[in-house]
This record gives sequence, C-alpha cells and structure tokens, in this order.
Amino acid sequence: MREITVNKNDANQRVDKFLSKALPKLPKNLMYKYIRNKKIKVNGKRCQIDQRLEENDILRLYIAEEFFDVEKDTTFLQVNSDIDVVYEDENIIVMNKPVGLLTHGDIHESSDTLVNRMKKYLYEKSEYHYEDEQSFTPSLAHRIDRNTQGLVIGAKNAESLREVNRFIREGYIDKFYLALIEGILPKKHDTWVHYHKKENQKIEISKNLKVGSKEVKLEYKVLDVRNKISLVEVELHSGKSHQIRAQFASEGYPLLGDFRYGAGKKDFIYQALCAYRLCFHVQDESPLAYLNDKEIKLTSIILLDYFKTL
Repeated sequence: MREITVNKNDANQRVDKFLSKALPKLPKNLMYKYIRNKKIKVNGKRCQIDQRLEENDILRLYIAEEFFDVEKDTTFLQVNSDIDVVYEDENIIVMNKPVGLLTHGDIHESSDTLVNRMKKYLYEKSEYHYEDEQSFTPSLAHRIDRNTQGLVIGAKNAESLREVNRFIREGYIDKFYLALIEGILPKKHDTWVHYHKKENQKIEISKNLKVGSKEVKLEYKVLDVRNKISLVEVELHSGKSHQIRAQFASEGYPLLGDFRYGAGKKDFIYQALCAYRLCFHVQDESPLAYLNDKEIKLTSIILLDYFKTL
C-alpha cells in the first residue's frame, strides 16, 4: 500500500485526471477497475472517478509497486534558460518568443522549446522544484507559430494555469498582433468573419459555412503604408490555427514573407507577424484579479525595424 498526499498544485483535479499524471504507467482501464473495487481510496473512503481532490487529501493505493516506478522528465535541464521576460509575478510569466523557436515540441524538435526554457529559468530561480511535483509542471497557456515573434503567457502554478486558460476561453484577454501585408487594403478599419477548416494540415478559409468549419473573426486597423506594404494592427476575436495568415490571404492580401499562403515578395524570409500586446480584463473574484486593466506590450519588434527601412 502507498499513500499520496495531495499538494496545492494537485488540488481541484478529478481523481482520474490526477492519477493519469501522477502514475502514467497505470493503464486507465485498470485504474477505473481499482477505483470501483476500492483499491484506490481518498481519505480512507471509497472515491468516485470524477471526485475533485482537495489540498491535503490522502490517497491510499493498494496496487502493484511497478505502477509507482515513475521517471521524472528532466529534458528541460538540458536546454538553456535564455528567455526574454517581458512581465513576471508570483503566478505568471510573459515571454517574448523569438522567431524560429517552437512553443512546444514537435516531431522535429522536442527539447529546445519555449516551455522547456521557461522550466529551466524557473528551476534556476528555485521557483520550480520538479522533484516535489506529482502532477504539475509550469506550462504555457497558449501558443504561437514557430516563425511568429511575440508574447506568450506561462503559468507557474496549477491555479494560475486554470485561470489564464479560462480568461482566454471566455475573452478576458485581448490579443493584438502587428502584421505587414502585401498590398493596400480597401478599408482602413474593418472586421472580417470567415469560416475556418483544418484538414490534413491545410487551412481552408471560406465566406460560407461548410461541414466541419467554424466561425473565425478578426478586426484590423491600418497604421501606415509604405511602398505598397501595409502595417496593420490585428485584434483576434477567436483563436484558430494560422487564422490571421489564412484570413488575410483569403482576401487577397497575404502577409509579407508568408509563402505558404501566397506571398509574392522575396525580401522577407518568414511571415511578418508579431503578437505584440495583451490587455487583461479580469473578474474581481479571480485570484488573478490584480491583472485587471493590465497591458503588456513589446517594444522591440523585428517587423517594425524592417518596415522603417521601406
């Protein structure tokens, strides 16, 4: 028999979700069987699969020792902690992701990512003790494309991660981008609503609803025009893969350097897009209420430096 004490970062999770993270070698079907057969208990009593855990709850597990043989993922210790921190407090960290760095790993790169650099940074500051955590690691609340520069929010604890994810889901964080667009847009300010469908890694944008598509919406303002290149500010009202790139391309105005979506000019080597500003509108009852009316903004933006040379 083993006992596991629920810590602060483990709390407010379903029993099955916690066990899946804490004991990844335990098959789900066997876990559900053990819960039904009372081989897994909470505070000495029978528990339910969807029961929410509270801090200091004690799980008693009458299961084989082999399921407790969990090796911590320490990949992050091998990367450098070179990150550009734009804002930080005891709960969240906002970083300027450079062009070329993945937010999370993929089949081509699994170690040197923004999330691993963040973990290394927090580990070196003694704010992340991976040895003591049972189900949580510092995590990013959202992502941006590899070749997009910009602001990404990371959470240092489980409660903050849940809150920031909720803010994004419920529209309490306004996300603004800067982009360089090929051509001169017909309106200085407009709102576009399209339908977005991702199939076989390709994005299809249409003006009419199709099977499997979802509505996407953005608002743009033209800030300046030089040599038939428009500098625009874009506010996302939804968040789908390649949304800004695909929506502008669908209207005949691809982002400068975005050859995947039809860019013609060759003097910019990646899509000219930057997630440059975040504005928080937080409910008073939130533990992150202190972020209400907080604006976080980048000052060093590669595409702006280029635009000034046009």
